[in-house]
Amino acid sequence: MDHLAPPGAMGQAPTPGTDMTNISFRDQLWLNQFPLDRNLVFDYFSLSPFYDRACSNEQLRMRQIHPLDSSQLTKMTGIEYILHEAQEPHLFVIRKQRREGPEKTTVMSAYYVLDGSIYQAPQLYSVIGSRAVRAIHHISEAFSQAAAKLEKIGHEVESGKAKPEDQVDEAAQKKAAENPIDLKEAARLDQILTGVFRRLPAAPPPPPFPVAAAAAAAADAVKTEGDVKQEPGADAPGVTAADQGPALKRVKVE
Repeated sequence: MDHLAPPGAMGQAPTPGTDMTNISFRDQLWLNQFPLDRNLVFDYFSLSPFYDRACSNEQLRMRQIHPLDSSQLTKMTGIEYILHEAQEPHLFVIRKQRREGPEKTTVMSAYYVLDGSIYQAPQLYSVIGSRAVRAIHHISEAFSQAAAKLEKIGHEVESGKAKPEDQVDEAAQKKAAENPIDLKEAARLDQILTGVFRRLPAAPPPPPFPVAAAAAAAADAVKTEGDVKQEPGADAPGVTAADQGPALKRVKVE
């Protein structure tokens, strides 16, 4: 939860690069007296702890010059604030930057005034990291709920031996009795999983079999069949006992 700074409190100058995204500022008394527009928003921002009084804008205020006068800021160097975007009267974006020349600036941080409350905008890597952690958390919870609803199917190995298929796991039955399946919750989980599968792209079709490879395989098969010769046997036509060698000659018995 954001912490509100005391109304009208004069904040100390923050250190450049300090993360102050865990606080916010709002001065309701000031908002009740003055309109929040592009001319007065910087005066309101200067009351917050996000304001650095060592900036060039403060020097312009001491010289009775509007602190957002770009023609004067380009002639100075150091830390400065500019009004980056304004959607009166609800949203104002103020950017803090370091000016090293008339055309050379380095952005340090950004702040936005939303309906009178001032916040520091988080860094991009912080936003991406937070979204990733949140997504992983919800995915982990979804898988945990799905695993809790499913029954254990298969063999359990104990002491290196598998249990018989017809043996009932009493511990699983007791756990199932203690945690009955909620049909509404199961239906909701099915809808979530169906929606996830619908968003996934379709599986690509298998690549076609190359025609050249098929022709080469057929030619190799024909060549192999032509090279195989049938060995003549005893019943082969045109083969005599004399051609079969001495092993087939009859022994003469006297």
